[in-house]
Amino acid sequence: MSETILKVDNISKQYRLGTVGTGTISHDLNRWWHTIRGKEDPYLKIGAVNDRSAAASSEYVWALQDINFEVKRGEVLGIIGKNGAGKSTLLKILSRVTSPTTGKIQTRGKIASLLEVGTGMHPELTGRENIFLNGAILGMTKTEIFSKIDDIVEFSGCQMYIDTPVKRYSSGMRVRLGFAVAAFLEPEIMVVDEVLAVGDAEFQKKAIGKMKNISEGGGKTVLFVSHNMASIQVLCTRLVVLDNGQVIFDGDVAKGIQEYLLKNNNRDIEINNSDLLTIEKRTGSGEVLFSRVEFYSYFKKGIRTDALMTGNKFQIDVYLKKKISDSLMGFAMSIGFYNMDGSFMFACRSDTVGFKMDVDDETAQVSIFIDKLPLIEGEYSYTLISYQSGNVVDWIKNAGVVRIEEGDFYGFGKVPAKLLKGVLIEYNYEHGEVKD
Repeated sequence: MSETILKVDNISKQYRLGTVGTGTISHDLNRWWHTIRGKEDPYLKIGAVNDRSAAASSEYVWALQDINFEVKRGEVLGIIGKNGAGKSTLLKILSRVTSPTTGKIQTRGKIASLLEVGTGMHPELTGRENIFLNGAILGMTKTEIFSKIDDIVEFSGCQMYIDTPVKRYSSGMRVRLGFAVAAFLEPEIMVVDEVLAVGDAEFQKKAIGKMKNISEGGGKTVLFVSHNMASIQVLCTRLVVLDNGQVIFDGDVAKGIQEYLLKNNNRDIEINNSDLLTIEKRTGSGEVLFSRVEFYSYFKKGIRTDALMTGNKFQIDVYLKKKISDSLMGFAMSIGFYNMDGSFMFACRSDTVGFKMDVDDETAQVSIFIDKLPLIEGEYSYTLISYQSGNVVDWIKNAGVVRIEEGDFYGFGKVPAKLLKGVLIEYNYEHGEVKD
């Protein structure tokens, strides 16, 4: 069994709203008086939950509350959550930038932290001088830095500007240099907070590869915070999800992403499962009507979710209701997706794959499967149309909206920069007729 290298035991962090420090003199005196009598801090019993969207109900707020987990040597632990969930606060506590209000942390080995762009960089010093400064801050000796400086400079990709003051660097160049120093420190634990979002695609791929080599080849541990679900999928071996300062999930990466997306996409799920029979703005003969549409992604075999991601297997369940007593023969249908400015993205049209159906029963269901969802992150509206022998049976424009999260389309942590038109099926409608 792998060795536990980091243990977080009942960590909580309390802040006083609107005040720098712990609060007023009276509060500090009250704390001191309780301390000398061997009693607990009286303000630990109060404080609001860390919900940034809610109105303040107390002078104090728990940025983190009762956080517990262990990390094994060689694990890559992802930490995700919405903005304000407590991710950065947790990493700052782990990095000893700030101390917890309650609880304790036990670690084995050196921790290197890359928490913000340009951390430890002096703007007036050159890139080379900052490598020595930042390396010393992170615990490297001068001899270690000398032996690795050529590799650090090469990895950063800033060779041309290495003897230029850092104040002339872009934010991306600064984070490249800072990450390069931290990467070659090769600590037992590396803490990385959303810094890869600043780098370009080439650097992100290189940095992810370096972190994988550190964890897999060197047996080092990485704690990685990101809003990029593609990077989380590729890099992490385990996932912790934070919400309002508390851990709501700890375990498998795929299930954790599912939990996170479901937690933050309730509005979209309600739209997706709405009753289409209530929509009055529709055209067609009305013999068979669309009643409901449901969307699902597959993170892994057997795990189906309403949270949709680029590149994942995609399922659309379309439900129909027949309004006539007779059967409807040769029934075909299509669902088309549009971005929020109305531009057509792609469509799934049953007759292009030779599928037509006979609707005999009062209700029916059609399932559509797409091996890799070809939409990048964003919101998309969808239009539904059914037809028989070229005549429209039911047509609903803008029937609903789906939210797509960023995912790993190509299998190396990146999503498509643009949709490939060669793999999309386009269609046109004119005067209620369906054109091939």
